[in-house]
Amino acid sequence: MRLLVLGGTAMLGRAVAAQAVADGHDVTCLARGVAGDVPDGVRWVRGDRDEPDGLAEVSAADSRWDAVLDVSRQPGQVRSAVVALEPVASHFVFVSTGNVYADHSRLASDESVPLLPALDGEVMADMTVYGEAKVACEAAVLDGFGADRSLIARAGLIGGPGDASGRSGWWPWRFAHPVGSGGAVLTPDDPGLPMAIIDVRDLAAWLVRCADARTSGVFDAVGEPDTLGGLLSAAREVAGHEGAVVPASAAWLAEHGVQEWMGDESLPLWISDPDWRGFGSHTGAAARAAGLTNRPVTDTLRDAAAYEEGRQATDPRRCGLSDETERKLLGLLGH
Repeated sequence: MRLLVLGGTAMLGRAVAAQAVADGHDVTCLARGVAGDVPDGVRWVRGDRDEPDGLAEVSAADSRWDAVLDVSRQPGQVRSAVVALEPVASHFVFVSTGNVYADHSRLASDESVPLLPALDGEVMADMTVYGEAKVACEAAVLDGFGADRSLIARAGLIGGPGDASGRSGWWPWRFAHPVGSGGAVLTPDDPGLPMAIIDVRDLAAWLVRCADARTSGVFDAVGEPDTLGGLLSAAREVAGHEGAVVPASAAWLAEHGVQEWMGDESLPLWISDPDWRGFGSHTGAAARAAGLTNRPVTDTLRDAAAYEEGRQATDPRRCGLSDETERKLLGLLGH
């Protein structure tokens, strides 16, 4: 297969390119290179998709691609790619997100959940309209390539090595480096919260297989259904943690300024809003029927933790509580 990856230097695009090369495919990446270099064995076309001629080299009349894979969140970029590449590409794989759904309160849901309205415009100004922007991107792909020549992968929470957000790596890292008395670690008191992680390598391998097989359709590409409590137990196992786990209520954490999901002074993977309780509970049954497989989550967390351990000063951790804050909060709770 001749595969064109639009990107290829950041977490998922790089994993796709590396997997495709390992599988023996001919891989080209079009990227600016801001996030780094492409993997070994990949032809690199330097290009900026925001420029009028950014796709010129890969959309020339003598180009021919068996499949194109795109991860962009900008509708204008995707629309331009679809127009330029439809004449020279057989299949288009677009990586979307579960954020496209208008209702996140449903449990054990699938691809039938209604979507948000598509973003009206070419550029997503900020993450508050991330879901709407991806809806617009999906529509551009389906309009240009048609349902039979495209695959939409609505990815869930992606984790593993290279997770710069820290969401999948922070908990095993924290359990390996507790700051509370006797190794205590602060957690949200919501072990039953549905939450799943898909390993970036599993997602990449499935996307490459789908591209090669020209698989079409819309799929929730997610990890095996799990809970926050299950993920924290797996993180403790990976870290060999034997200290106390100190749960705190959502109200108490909010009162003390603890953020949810990700970012500074947060407890990652935790969502208290009942309207978002189903976000991490999509079953992924259709994708698994189409060949998606998931490795044990302990493997994902172990490798995400190794990535956290190797962070440099130029790549600061973007997730979780600072040592000082967690120590203070645990002290208030008697630990």
